[in-house]
Amino acid sequence: MGSELTSWALDLDGVIWRGTETVAGAPEAVKHLRSAGVPVAFVTNSAQRTPSQVAEKLAAHGIPDSEADVITAAMAAAELVSAGQRVLAIGSDGLTVALAGAGAEVVDAARLSPSQLALVGTVDAVAVGITEQFNYSLLAAAMRAIGNGARFIATNTDATFPAADGLLPGNGALVAAVETASGCVPEIAGKPFEPIAALVRARLGSDGLMVGDRPDTDGVFAETLGYQFGLVLTGVTSEDDLPVSPQPAYVAASLLALVEDTLGTV
Repeated sequence: MGSELTSWALDLDGVIWRGTETVAGAPEAVKHLRSAGVPVAFVTNSAQRTPSQVAEKLAAHGIPDSEADVITAAMAAAELVSAGQRVLAIGSDGLTVALAGAGAEVVDAARLSPSQLALVGTVDAVAVGITEQFNYSLLAAAMRAIGNGARFIATNTDATFPAADGLLPGNGALVAAVETASGCVPEIAGKPFEPIAALVRARLGSDGLMVGDRPDTDGVFAETLGYQFGLVLTGVTSEDDLPVSPQPAYVAASLLALVEDTLGTV
């Protein structure tokens, strides 16, 4: 790839940070990309935070001025609903704010008591994103709404995500519960599927490098985008897991190492 100004799409969990821990060298790598004039976007399957909240976390990890460069699975999920539709949202601020921004009438399930959930009534869609408040009442409400004809939308189906102290259950675990209870397969908005790919192409164009730590999401997503795949070993995938499929164009110990290998020493 050399020093050509290819766009870079960067995953966050396992590439920029692991929970509260900054991946060593990641801020320097992003600074070098920006200094070289390389277009950068931060593409996350997490629907927990709004773009401004993601930007705040990026700034806390040494990467400022990033809100306009953030693309989330919640934003992609919002592309799947129409203005005026009533959506039962099981998730965090990132999901509810994105849906409201699309003009949907959002029923925020996490803010309702079990008795209130039972009285929600007809909705056009159920959208599931990561939330620590997931419980049996939310599962029952989602199951009933989908059984009554609501579309089932998942922000993503990542089984886990990396934290500073190890892996944690991802949104895929919540989605699997709803899928099992409802008997309905969801429409998936996030990586590696087309809804979020369309947002990335609109931001970065049709040619680029997708950098991530998960071949099953980031690698397949690179194929969906028509981008090259750069695998970094700071998250879910380790050197012991190699080789992986799809085969990356680049494998590096970290984002900083990948930037140094392709653009020169930071």
